[in-house]
Amino acid sequence: MTIAEDAKERAEHRIDIAAPPSVVYGLVADVTQWPVIFSPTVHVEVLERSSSTERLRLWALANGEVRTWISRRWLNPEAQRIEFRQEICSPPVAAMGGTWTIHPAADGGSHIVLGHDYSAVGGDPAAISWIAAAVDRNSQAELAALREAAELGQQLDELSTDFEDSVEIAGDAQTVFEFLYQAQLWPERLPHVSALELEQDGPDVQRMTMSTRAPDGSVHTTESVRARVGDRIVYKQTVTPALLAAHTGTWTVRAGTNSVIATSAHRVLLRAEAIPEVLGADATISAARDAVRKALGANSMTTLQHAKSFAEQRHA
Repeated sequence: MTIAEDAKERAEHRIDIAAPPSVVYGLVADVTQWPVIFSPTVHVEVLERSSSTERLRLWALANGEVRTWISRRWLNPEAQRIEFRQEICSPPVAAMGGTWTIHPAADGGSHIVLGHDYSAVGGDPAAISWIAAAVDRNSQAELAALREAAELGQQLDELSTDFEDSVEIAGDAQTVFEFLYQAQLWPERLPHVSALELEQDGPDVQRMTMSTRAPDGSVHTTESVRARVGDRIVYKQTVTPALLAAHTGTWTVRAGTNSVIATSAHRVLLRAEAIPEVLGADATISAARDAVRKALGANSMTTLQHAKSFAEQRHA
């Protein structure tokens, strides 16, 4: 071990989960589910993938701040172990890595150990404390969420849903993208948005608090983190309506030969215990999926149709 390795700080977090190791390992291995399962994770892009390794770009909350970095992971399903190492870090992190290890428990469940090693830029003590707090907060949140998701078993799939809506626009792709990205103007442009506060949180990252008006006149306030990724805007609601445990989405604008296709995609995880409270004692998970699809789809289509009108008027 090198001197630099000796100098790294270390942390370890553990949890017991009443689910088989194969189920737990599957949730940790599938990073595409992390934004809806792990509260700190905003978005994950898979940059490279083989049978045993991945290279990822992640956006996540660290001590309430949005950070992005690139990591490589080594997956070992036989040993129920995943190693990770950041290749490009976000200051004040100088180096970060660790392991997820899932051990079988005697009762058929799992014992999970999440280990980290890290160092700060210049070895700054204040930065080390900042990183330690972020690692502790995120590790505890991730392990608690992992237990909740794993112990749902097959119901996790029932509570999850994905859907999208698209419109074709006879306009300029950049104009459509700007309409979607300049959300601070939505209260003037969209009838269902009653108020919106937007602030930049670093290059191409936004924090948004939005109040939307439902058809029955009620107003719901959500908070989101948004990131610009190429021709897409990805987002995650950090404060959701009562019925949703998690909600992530993507606005995509792609130019065709003579038109633009704008798409709004959603991924949702329902909060099972909220279904009877929100929709009535007899409401089913299927009914909740339908209600969410209808509500979110209606808002998305309203936004897309107004983006279409805006872009086509400019293009005319």
